[in-house]
Amino acid sequence: MATRKIIKIDEAKCTGCGQCVDACAEGAIEIRGGKAKVIKDMYCDGLGACLGECPEGALSIEEREAEAFDEEAAKRHVSGSRRPEQCGCPSAAPMVLRPADEPSAPAGEGSELSNWPIQMRLVSPGAPYFKGARLLLAGDCTAFAFAAFHRDFIKGRVTVIGCPKLDDQGEFVEKLSSILSENGIRDIALVHMEVPCCGQMKRLVSEAVKRAGAQVPVKSYTVRRNGELVEDAA
Repeated sequence: MATRKIIKIDEAKCTGCGQCVDACAEGAIEIRGGKAKVIKDMYCDGLGACLGECPEGALSIEEREAEAFDEEAAKRHVSGSRRPEQCGCPSAAPMVLRPADEPSAPAGEGSELSNWPIQMRLVSPGAPYFKGARLLLAGDCTAFAFAAFHRDFIKGRVTVIGCPKLDDQGEFVEKLSSILSENGIRDIALVHMEVPCCGQMKRLVSEAVKRAGAQVPVKSYTVRRNGELVEDAA
C-alpha cells in the first residue's frame, strides 16, 4: 500500500450512465447498483482519462492510500468478459422517449414506450424517469403474447422487463430494491406469463419491496400463452 493518485467518484452526482466505464482502458470502473464504482484500486492508474467523460462532474482525482497500480492484472481483467450492465455502452444510457407519430397505426394503438433502456440488467436506478413514476415490471415474453400491451400497460408507466429464468435473480432483486428505495415509486403493475419460471417474478418483486422497506401497491396480472389476460388474486 502507498499514498498515490486515484479516481474518486461522487455517488451523489453519479447517474450510472456508464460513460466513464468506456473511457477506462484498465477496466477499473464498473456500474454496480446503478452507480459507477472503482472495483479494485490496483486496476486504476490514477491518470484520469475518464475525468472529461462524466457529464455530471462526478469524477475527480484524490491522493490516498491504495494498492499500487498493477498493469498486468488490469490487462487480465480487461481481457475477461463483462456483463452488459457493466459495459457502459451507449445503448444503456438513460433516455426519456417521446413516441413517434405512426400514421399507419389506428388511433390509440401507437407506441407508448417512454423510457430507455428497459432491460432490468441495463437500467440505472438513478435514471431521472424513475422519480415518482408508476412502474411496469413485465416478463420478457408478455408483450408478444398480449396484443394490447402498449395501450393497457405501457401507457403512463416506466417500463422494465426481465426474465427470472435467464436473469440473475439476486441482481434482479438488488436492482429493483434500489429503484424502489431511491425514487418514491407510486405503484407497480406486474405482468408475467403463465409459465412457472415467469411466475417467479411475483416472489422477486415481493422480496425487493420488503428489502427496500417501500410502501408501494402492487397489482399482478398473468398472460396466458393464447393471449388471455387474468388479474391475479391479491
